[in-house]
Amino acid sequence: MKRCVIFGAGEYDGAVPPADADLYIAADAGLEAMCEKGIAPDLAIGDFDSLKTGLPEGMPAVRLPTHKDVTDLDAAVAEGIARGCDTFYLYGVLGGRPDHSFANLSLIARLSQEGKQGWMFGAGYRITAIRNGALTLPPQKGGAVSVFSFTDKSEGVTIRGLEYGLEDAELTSTFALGVSNAFTGAPAEIGVKNGILLIMAETS
Repeated sequence: MKRCVIFGAGEYDGAVPPADADLYIAADAGLEAMCEKGIAPDLAIGDFDSLKTGLPEGMPAVRLPTHKDVTDLDAAVAEGIARGCDTFYLYGVLGGRPDHSFANLSLIARLSQEGKQGWMFGAGYRITAIRNGALTLPPQKGGAVSVFSFTDKSEGVTIRGLEYGLEDAELTSTFALGVSNAFTGAPAEIGVKNGILLIMAETS
């Protein structure tokens, strides 16, 4: 497992990134937040249209055109994949423009589709996605957990250890049956046989 931490230009909460990841990438103005937290990025990537301070001298960087088909964050993830990373921790990728937040959720879902694991941190939540598999969240006293189908339908959904359980159920993308579940102090086991689930867990 090779881990990549990426900082975006969105809003930040108190989530602390791992100090021993294999690669640190700043996506556009995420460079400012990364430097403020005392993290030296291995690479900055983006069109840098929202970077107020400019690139520091000697900073390794990939400059992208302003007019492109992918977001700076998407390009940063692609760079991480190209460098052999398979687990991604994304910060500053929520808040602000809802279209960008949704695009980032789509990116998390696509990572699961490609057999990789992505985690987003922001607004007091950690968010991930699983495809045709299972995930266990560690025990937590209190806090909300929501599970959504990111595909038209997700079949064979199992939820155990939360306030409301499911066994071999079906979730669809147009009916939020899995919203506002809750931790009970036990490990939360979430699985799906066929489909992609988006999992949003409150951090405390």
